[in-house]
Amino acid sequence: MATIEQLGYSAFFIALTCIFAIVARRLNERLSKDGLVKELIFEAIAAAELCGCCFELIIVADNFGVATYAVFLFSLTIWWGRNWGSATACPYTYMEQIVEGEVSFKEAALKIWAQLMGGCCIFRYVQLYWWLELAETHQGRAFEDCKADLQVNLYLGAFIEGFATLCCRLASKVISEKDARFGAFIDSFIGTSLVVAAFNYSGGYFNPVLATALKWGCAGNSALEHIIVYWIGSCVGAVLSVPLFKTATFREMFLVAKAKAE
Repeated sequence: MATIEQLGYSAFFIALTCIFAIVARRLNERLSKDGLVKELIFEAIAAAELCGCCFELIIVADNFGVATYAVFLFSLTIWWGRNWGSATACPYTYMEQIVEGEVSFKEAALKIWAQLMGGCCIFRYVQLYWWLELAETHQGRAFEDCKADLQVNLYLGAFIEGFATLCCRLASKVISEKDARFGAFIDSFIGTSLVVAAFNYSGGYFNPVLATALKWGCAGNSALEHIIVYWIGSCVGAVLSVPLFKTATFREMFLVAKAKAE
C-alpha cells in the first residue's frame, strides 16, 4: 500500500524538475541572444518541465488517486503560469496565433518542434529516477511497457479532447480579457476540473505535446489513432475558440459585465 513517504519521493522529483527548469531558464536568459533561438530554447525547457512532472503525476494518480493528482496538477498549473513567461509548451497556442495572423507558419512550426524535442527527450531523465527505485511506487516502472489511456471510441475520445480544449481556451480568454483578480487560480481550477472529468475516458491531456511525450507508441492505440484523438481533436477545439470568442452571442453571455462597465 502506498504511503505518505512514497508520495514524498514523487513530490521531491517534481520539485527537483521545477528547480532544474528554473536554472535552465536563467542560463538561457543570460547566455542566449534575444531572438527566435532563445524563444525555442524556452519552449523546449517548458515542455521538458511539463512532461517531466506529468510523468511523475502518472505515478501519483496510479497510487494515490485522482484527487491527489488533481491537487498536484492545480498547484503546478499556477506555478507554470508564473514562471514560463511567453513559452506555452503547447502547440495549439501557436496554431491560434497563425489564425490570428500573429505568427508565421514557419515560426509556429519551429516552436512546436522545440516543444516536441523538450517533451520527448525528458523521459531519459525520468527513467533514470524511476530506475533508482527509491520508492515502491517506482518499482518496475522505468522499463515497463506503457498502455494507452483512451477508454472510449476513437471519435468520442477526439471529441472529448477537442471539446474540453475548447472550453479551456475560451475560459482562459475570458479570464484574460476580464483581468480577474484571481484569474490564475480560476483558470487552473477550470483546467484541472476538466482534466479530472476526462481522466477515465481519454486521459484528459488537452495538449498534443504532452500526450505524445507520455503516450506515443503505447499499447492500445495506433499512431493514426493517437494523432486523431490528441492532435486533431485538441487542435481543432483550440482553433475553434478563436472565432467563437469573437461572436457577439458569446461575448454577451460571458463579457457583458465588462461591456456595460465600459
